[in-house]
Amino acid sequence: MTEEYHDQITGCVEHIVFSSEETGFTVASLKEPRKKELTSIVGILPTIQPGETLFCEGTWKHHARHGKQFEILSYKQTAPKDVLGIQKYLESGLIKGIGPAYAKRIVDKFGTATLEIIDEDPYRLTEIEGIGEKRIEQIKQCWHDQKSIRNVMVFLQGHQIGPSLAQKIYKLYGDESIAKIQENPYGLAKKIFGVGFKTADTIAKNLGFALTSPHRIDAGIEYLLWEVSNEGHTCLPKEELLKQTSALLEVDSALIEERLDTLVMHERLVTTSLEEEVFYWVRPLYLAEIGIARELERLLTAKCSIRDMDTSKAIEWMEEKMGLRLASQQKAAALLSLEEKFHVITGGPGTGKSTITKGILRITEKLTNSILLAAPTGRAAKRMSEITRRKAFTIHSLLEFDYQHGGFKKDKDNPLVCDLLIVDEASMIDTQLMYALLKAIPSPARVIFLGDVDQLPSVGPGNILKDVISSQRVLVTELSQIFRQAAGSKIITNAHRINKGYFPDISNPEGTDFIFIEAEEPHDIQAKILHLIQQELPAKYHFDSINDIQVLSPMRKGGVGIENLNHLLQSHLNPSSSPLFKFGKTFHIHDKVMQLKNNYDKKVFNGDVGRISSIDTNDQKLCVDFDGDLVDYDFSELDELALAYAVSIHKYQGSECPCVIIPIHISHFKLLYRNLIYTGITRGKKLVILLGTKKALFIAVKNDEVKKRFTGLKTFLIQLLTERASMEA
Repeated sequence: MTEEYHDQITGCVEHIVFSSEETGFTVASLKEPRKKELTSIVGILPTIQPGETLFCEGTWKHHARHGKQFEILSYKQTAPKDVLGIQKYLESGLIKGIGPAYAKRIVDKFGTATLEIIDEDPYRLTEIEGIGEKRIEQIKQCWHDQKSIRNVMVFLQGHQIGPSLAQKIYKLYGDESIAKIQENPYGLAKKIFGVGFKTADTIAKNLGFALTSPHRIDAGIEYLLWEVSNEGHTCLPKEELLKQTSALLEVDSALIEERLDTLVMHERLVTTSLEEEVFYWVRPLYLAEIGIARELERLLTAKCSIRDMDTSKAIEWMEEKMGLRLASQQKAAALLSLEEKFHVITGGPGTGKSTITKGILRITEKLTNSILLAAPTGRAAKRMSEITRRKAFTIHSLLEFDYQHGGFKKDKDNPLVCDLLIVDEASMIDTQLMYALLKAIPSPARVIFLGDVDQLPSVGPGNILKDVISSQRVLVTELSQIFRQAAGSKIITNAHRINKGYFPDISNPEGTDFIFIEAEEPHDIQAKILHLIQQELPAKYHFDSINDIQVLSPMRKGGVGIENLNHLLQSHLNPSSSPLFKFGKTFHIHDKVMQLKNNYDKKVFNGDVGRISSIDTNDQKLCVDFDGDLVDYDFSELDELALAYAVSIHKYQGSECPCVIIPIHISHFKLLYRNLIYTGITRGKKLVILLGTKKALFIAVKNDEVKKRFTGLKTFLIQLLTERASMEA
């Protein structure tokens, strides 16, 4: 057996064609000495920069599309030594505060001594016009950080971990990064967004941690419980937890059971029985669920601060003032909302929730002006403001995040000031946010929750609205009658048909606001989406291709999945000759993007959609315009953003768009649920287009198996409020 022969080449990195932050895979051009043509190099090269000299070992390959390439198996890099190389090195954006213009000035002044001066005597940079002490401090810090980050990158690379995490780890731990990783790599999974247990586990295994290490088993159990919370569960039955953790860790369930007891003893987990079955929670989610039940009990049993009135006469007066007549269901909802301490109103589109809200406000305003309106998302709050002509807040802004200490400023000790609180889109509120909200409501306040229990539940853990309704411990009004104006919309009538399990009307008459376009193959669906967005819809309806049209896809992967559609739509709607590559993603100026996690420091939240307004490679910052609010992101934070030309229906809850396009294909069969399609359709204000196969639509309409969420709230509510009723009796 002959050993494969490896070639060696040396040269200066001319420019980087592509680099994946996730894997470190890089395509670059190398200028070899005495060669006119640039050499294309490919390989795992996470730390290289333009201008550096590389000593490479590898093999020559012929790529069918890109021709001759040198595939690198190992390499060494040295800082550039010639003037041109140093200038390229500084122009690369490696150091914040030095872009192409300053790079040229610095190199023109200091020549080959440039890097030595930055490293050893950076204050000499004041000799360059435009560089002051503030910029030098930034350059000094960045130069130090980059050297340290590179060490972390090399360390991680030695443990088969991509380079994208290095900056985040260094941001958290600083110069102690490597020591902290070696001490307990599982801490990374808890503290750093984007680091999962599996990544931490890979590092731990390479560092010699045993499969049966208590550190590993504890981290695996907690990771699994937090991981299933991303699917909506606040807890898991013991047997399910043992089964899933055993599969994840590849250890015997008896070892996991031992650690469960220890974690409960150390108050990292909580266990209790629900309907004669033992369940486990991570402590924060248990405290939130039991807390919601206790706060609801407090609000239900306290005396209301709004004085009593003749509600029937008040409603007659309101009808006269507003020039309308409430239907029987609406009147019943309004009466309970004016009489009860806590009331839930649920109903689909067109059933009059907005009319009831305006009527309740009209009456209550005569008794008090201490009224607050709130919704989970910025879009939902804005819509509530437009409907009521009163200021509506997002729940996060209402509770006022405390940036110094974390958590919210508004709580039990510093409550909201209100006699009435109305919360819209209540189905979207997850367990921890609901607990924070209820804690901050003063006991005498009247509370009204509005929502649609048939929509998808919250993106975060819990199934609050459904659990509260099914506990039968809170008064609920369910609206089902569609009113005349709404009945003229096929969006609304078809949404209700689907919600009842009936196939929608797809007759497509002229002027309809609900269109079904049949397409069998994914590539046909792609072509039709592009044609609609680029040509037909702007021409016929005057929709802006990016701002007025939203593609909602049930799946992430596949030909008509979110990732592929985003790539397709970005390249056609907003091409760029100078894209920014970060975290395996490509960003262009003016791209439509979505925030993927709550970021209280920036005041942007999971699901917020905006447009990239600028990309500054000098200071390595990207700015996003969220409905007029400009938010800056450091390049190391860009894993918090994703393209949003196409998004998931779940992520778009609480938002609306003039036109919604939903590809619905048999390849999505695992996610074809009735409440998913129902929720997607109700996001369209003026036009909804379903694009795909009748078979896939039929499967979705008939599939009413709502994915079960394990939660404790319903049981806690029944127990607490039943006990209260017994005590009062």
